[in-house]
Amino acid sequence: MARATKRRTKVEQREASLEKLLSAARHLFVSKGYASTTLEEIAAAVEMTKGSVYFYFGSKEAVLLELLNQAEQIVIDTVLKLLESSEGTATEKLVHFLHHQAQLGVTDRENMLLIILMSLEFEDGPVARKTKALYRKFYEGLNELIREGQRMGEFRTDVPSRELVSIIVANHDGTFLEWYRRSDELSGPKLVKAMRGIILTGLTGK
Repeated sequence: MARATKRRTKVEQREASLEKLLSAARHLFVSKGYASTTLEEIAAAVEMTKGSVYFYFGSKEAVLLELLNQAEQIVIDTVLKLLESSEGTATEKLVHFLHHQAQLGVTDRENMLLIILMSLEFEDGPVARKTKALYRKFYEGLNELIREGQRMGEFRTDVPSRELVSIIVANHDGTFLEWYRRSDELSGPKLVKAMRGIILTGLTGK
């Protein structure tokens, strides 16, 4: 019994250490960029050695890929489930989506920013493939919503759904980047409210 408890305690300690390491890496990647962050800095932030980070992950790229897996679950998968489960008109679902993202901007901003920033920093390789796959899921979920709105006469049909989705994502990403860059000057809720108005006006023409 004591041995099992000791084993469980070690597992819990290892998991806690890994979470601290990933949290520190996430913050550094978002605030400094991937290329400007070293494994030594990540290790130092959680009072580990560079060798310990290698032991857990093997490389800095592996740390980032694990963080993107986490961000996928928190930012992408959660909102896709929301879109699938939301009731009401396509317009109401879109408003739910925007409100949800605004809340994420408060509670999980670094996860959201990580996806956006890494998609800009990487042009090829495993990380680029990962971020492209994440955005593809995002686009597909939004595209279904926009096409639903077009079929029901809620959204304009003179512009293809694919292009409308791109405009939504561009406004979405740009808004959160601006919120991050100018957090000392801008009110997040007011900024997201403005984004909502612009997107809805552009989609409905009203």
